[in-house]
Amino acid sequence: MKQFPRTARLGLSLVALAAVAGPALASGHYRGEHEWHHHHHYDRWHQDRWHGGRWNRSGDSGPVHPFSQALPNPHLTPGARNPAVTQATIHSTICVRGYTRTIRPPERYTERLKRRLIRLYGYRDRKLWHYELDHLCPLEVGGNPTSQKNLWPEPHNVSGGWGSHTKDQLENRLNHMVCRGEISLARAQRMITTNWVAAYKRLISPTPLKYDPADRY
Repeated sequence: MKQFPRTARLGLSLVALAAVAGPALASGHYRGEHEWHHHHHYDRWHQDRWHGGRWNRSGDSGPVHPFSQALPNPHLTPGARNPAVTQATIHSTICVRGYTRTIRPPERYTERLKRRLIRLYGYRDRKLWHYELDHLCPLEVGGNPTSQKNLWPEPHNVSGGWGSHTKDQLENRLNHMVCRGEISLARAQRMITTNWVAAYKRLISPTPLKYDPADRY
């Protein structure tokens, strides 16, 4: 068998590796740093698509809800704060990478609650994957992880684009602003629980964007 020089063999190995990894990189299977920064939203993605022992692979976001349903019912979901997160503790809690994973409630708790709240909210569409069981005051800015006062079935698909994925952008922005000292924790909590749509329009854009342009990784 013909033997290639060591440098030639190395070159061939790199070509073979590129042939295997290239399609995966192009298709997004290797998410790297971007996914790491969005670990808390990956957790929600996982919960939204795994239910009742099966995956929702269709990407179906459900029927379009009216704009009025972009916000929760204030009587059912007024919001609740996590007593462990204060202005004095932000750098040992919400500003620490991976913190929200440590306090996010388990699926055995959230799935049953999600079913009950969908009925309580009176939604005709009862498909779990059309909603995110969302924290009105998000964990990223000191929201209570398990209080039913802070959880509601937020539709993914709302008229004008004001669904759950748009609110996720605001949650990231407020977390960054609090951790950089640009606004206080109390103000961030107040803004998002009072009217998250108004806060989004003020801080990010008058209309929903696919991503927050100020979110640099």
